[in-house]
Amino acid sequence: MRKMTFLIAFVSAILLNSNYASAQRWAVGVDVADMINLGTISIDGAVATGQHITINAEASVNPWTFHKGEADQFQNRKQTYSLGVRYWPWNVYSGWWISGAAQYREYNYGGITDNESEEGDMGGIAFGGGYSLMLGEHINLDFGLGLWTGYQKYVTYACPQCGKIVDSGEKWFVMPNNLKLGLIWIF
Repeated sequence: MRKMTFLIAFVSAILLNSNYASAQRWAVGVDVADMINLGTISIDGAVATGQHITINAEASVNPWTFHKGEADQFQNRKQTYSLGVRYWPWNVYSGWWISGAAQYREYNYGGITDNESEEGDMGGIAFGGGYSLMLGEHINLDFGLGLWTGYQKYVTYACPQCGKIVDSGEKWFVMPNNLKLGLIWIF
């Protein structure tokens, strides 16, 4: 809860100090690709701080466990928070963009491809790029892909519900991030 409060306060401070006046300054969206990932719910928010820069905040959560308590239980439970900046070479909310962000995830997944389950925390920086296709005056289709690197603490269990620890530790990671197919509302 403290992390989310800090994130909201930080974004609010940036938004309130922005002096870029435009008819299309704010944007809110959802990531359809996340929804396909076992029902992950996501929301993105952005504010333009200039002709080429937006400040972006993203949050996603997947609270679902499938076949809970059964031998074939599986889940991809997680909550992810990201705060970053996008650079738009042409104009905000149109065309190509590149991004950088700080990102944190708490996760518990397992039982999907094998019997093992893993839970832990991940934090680091993410870089990405994409394209925002203008469908109308207030709606865009956002495509993107990124790379996330950082540090993670984890515990691996023999199965999703048994609690038998197989491995635990800390390690550096590099992984694909933010396969994005988003619907964005601009106002």
